[in-house]
Amino acid sequence: MGGLLRFTMDLFEGLGSEFAPPAPAPARPRRPKTKPHPPVAPPAVVAPAEELVDPHAPHAPPAVPLADTLTLASFVHPQATREVVLGSARVAYEFKRGKRKTIGFLVGADGLSVRAPRWVALRDVDAAVREKSDWILRKLTETRQRHARVEATRIEWKDGAGFPFLGEQIVLRLDPKHGFASVGGTLDPAEGDGPRVLRLAVSQNAEPSQIRDAAQAWLMRQARKLFIERLDHFAPLLGVRWEKLSLSNAATRWGSASADGSIRLNWRLIHFRLPVIDYVVAHELAHLRVMDHSHRFWETVESVLPDYGVLRQQLKDEAVPRWN
Repeated sequence: MGGLLRFTMDLFEGLGSEFAPPAPAPARPRRPKTKPHPPVAPPAVVAPAEELVDPHAPHAPPAVPLADTLTLASFVHPQATREVVLGSARVAYEFKRGKRKTIGFLVGADGLSVRAPRWVALRDVDAAVREKSDWILRKLTETRQRHARVEATRIEWKDGAGFPFLGEQIVLRLDPKHGFASVGGTLDPAEGDGPRVLRLAVSQNAEPSQIRDAAQAWLMRQARKLFIERLDHFAPLLGVRWEKLSLSNAATRWGSASADGSIRLNWRLIHFRLPVIDYVVAHELAHLRVMDHSHRFWETVESVLPDYGVLRQQLKDEAVPRWN
């Protein structure tokens, strides 16, 4: 029992100490003069619960005290095989070995993934994770915040739904009897300080998927028209010719360019402000001159967009509405 109590106290050591008065130093007992054992660093990796607790033992304690799970931030990869406490966060990460020369780290939507050569010892992997702890926690936090922003923009497809169009919020109205000047819908002029209204020729009792599809069709028509205008604007400035435009619906890519002059642009760019769209258009057209991301490529982009760095960061930071 004493061992379990000492283990629990060790886990809570230091938590909230900045608010507690200093404890008096305990009297140091006299010990026989023996050669001390070398200190042992606490392990960074926590073993799975089944390795810490005998499931058949009565009243078996939990692998991690409940208070710790409430105190520590938690980042858990769905395919996690290892776990580590970094600062005030519990990080369960996916670990794999492969044919590589160094230990690699990747923070994505699912969490942290670590890759290591087959010959690297686990203690060296642990040390590398601890060494990169600041970067790992910063990226995990940024990814979680970005995901929260995206979830907050999930569109509920019904009359009155709102979403950004060219950086400004617009409101959706279902108006099947309206005499539309354009196919499928029309965007009313702004009135006062209120948002512009997009009227769609959809019945009031339409399914959410029907409303979504009608809105997407309208937005894609606007995107194609605008993208062609911007391609025609930047191509002469960059001294290139584009031959074909395709609209993309990719989840992780805003655009691409082929040596034959074909350009692909994600139609969801229509949610962003025009300067951000211009950055993506100029980026892909610049690839028709330099098919890589070398220093010469970025000089080419800068020649038409001197503030491309700011626009590039805005493209990364702004949350795109969730359509599904």
